Amino acid sequence: MWLNCSKKPTRLQTGRGYTRNSLRTGYKVPMITVLIFGLTLRDAVGETEFDCKASEPTTVRKLIESNQDRMGPLLQFLLNREVMIAVNKKVSGEDTVIKDGDIVKLSYQSRTSYDGTRDIPV
Repeated sequence: MWLNCSKKPTRLQTGRGYTRNSLRTGYKVPMITVLIFGLTLRDAVGETEFDCKASEPTTVRKLIESNQDRMGPLLQFLLNREVMIAVNKKVSGEDTVIKDGDIVKLSYQSRTSYDGTRDIPV
């Protein structure tokens, strides 16, 4: 399995996962879009949106761990349960399987009991 993240090529991109070169050759590059929300996470990572290439399905945690150069600072927030994860508009967890075409949204939350994947303690 190979995972590689790059900045989103907005000028060259003509459709989701397609670039001008891939349209000519007919080859679609497998992409997972990662969106970063909140000043805390954005300052840690340094950008708000990028694409990750993935050759096969993986989990959110493995995606972050395999891209330490881009998403390394997010790992500490993930370990402290300060990141809310949504995959394709559904609240998810770090073990959620993601694949080509998925959109992963990561947002900072300071109240770790409200992660959306567990019951709120009484």
